[in-house]
Amino acid sequence: MNREKRTAIFSTLRARMPAPTTELEFVNPFELLIAVILSAQATDVSVNKATAKLYPVANTPAAILALGVDGLRPYIRTIGLFNSKAENIIKTCRILLEQHNGEVPRTRPELEALPGVGRKTANVVLNTAFGEPTIAVDTHIFRVSNRTGIAKGKTPLEVEKRLVRLTPDEFKKDAHHWLILHGRYVCKARKPLCGECPIVEWCEYTKKEMP
Repeated sequence: MNREKRTAIFSTLRARMPAPTTELEFVNPFELLIAVILSAQATDVSVNKATAKLYPVANTPAAILALGVDGLRPYIRTIGLFNSKAENIIKTCRILLEQHNGEVPRTRPELEALPGVGRKTANVVLNTAFGEPTIAVDTHIFRVSNRTGIAKGKTPLEVEKRLVRLTPDEFKKDAHHWLILHGRYVCKARKPLCGECPIVEWCEYTKKEMP
């Protein structure tokens, strides 16, 4: 896929979603960080239900740390892997207080040093909370990038590096959200809605499927 087609794809997605953002509900970087940690192998809907109960009670590193693992578990027990996530969140809150004055750090190395935070989570926080032109690659973005031909790769990291290199600068800040929402609602895993797809004319997948 050449630059002209990528530009056409992102221009079309931008026209449909001028101000895309995450479907996770948050009001500050810390709430986003906790929500993204919880979202691993879980839906945004389930995370939002849990944080809607948690955040009115505790939405700062100090407040959640005060809950402790046992106090945090009841709020997130409906989310997969809640035991390990509770432990990671408590450890992360302690580090934020001891090493970052209770603030969410703004660099990838510092974020990835937090328990429960990998490269994808760090990219989401850097992009969504701080406006950095990072592109987190989850299962949706991995699928869309390979299926359409926007950025093919065998691993999420490979796709991420190609997306960062090949996406025109004007689209980088919002590319993550456009691609994830497109994958979630249109370019679905099992039954992609090609007949409703706004970028179908540039998609390599549909060209392969056509007789």
